Amino acid sequence: MASDQSTNPPIMEAKTRHPLHQIADTPTHKLLLKQWLKEEELILSRVSHKESQIDSVRREITQLYIFFFLFHSISLLLLFHASSSSSPSSASASSACKRSWIPSLCALLSSLGIIWAVRYKSEVESHLEKLLEREKEDAKLLRKCVEELKKKGIEFDLLKEVDALRRAKSLRVESKPVRKWSARDFVTLFFFSVSCLVLAMIRLILCD
Repeated sequence: MASDQSTNPPIMEAKTRHPLHQIADTPTHKLLLKQWLKEEELILSRVSHKESQIDSVRREITQLYIFFFLFHSISLLLLFHASSSSSPSSASASSACKRSWIPSLCALLSSLGIIWAVRYKSEVESHLEKLLEREKEDAKLLRKCVEELKKKGIEFDLLKEVDALRRAKSLRVESKPVRKWSARDFVTLFFFSVSCLVLAMIRLILCD
């Protein structure tokens, strides 16, 4: 009876110890906590890197927008200036009108090239956003497990919780909604419409 009473206090003391102290005294829990904290740090580093990549791609897209409008504005101004300063004879006007396909073709090819670049960069941005969302979900799952481990201490079931974490990652299915018109599609359509308008203005300037 006396021996039972002597063993009860250490047991009660072990149960009432702080979970972090319990983890520090348990090699497996301690190692797992260190591993998860290191993995969480790596995920946060990847999140920061993805965010900087997205910002860089968005700046490049903005530069393409600016270049598109500057290119066509300068081209139209130069054509208008050349048309105004040229001799007003009917022969030269007819010759310029016949050669209007040259600047029109250049403008069309340049427009298509810029539109393709914008579309490509937009797809890269979308892909990076999906990767960023996935990394944030991983960080959220891992943070939840770390908090549970710190809260439960040695009562944390390693096999069950680690298996649940792996299952949550493996069963995570990326949602693929039905393809609809997005802002990127409207931007592409807008740029194509502007390109057609520029072609019409080139024809009007050279053949007027």
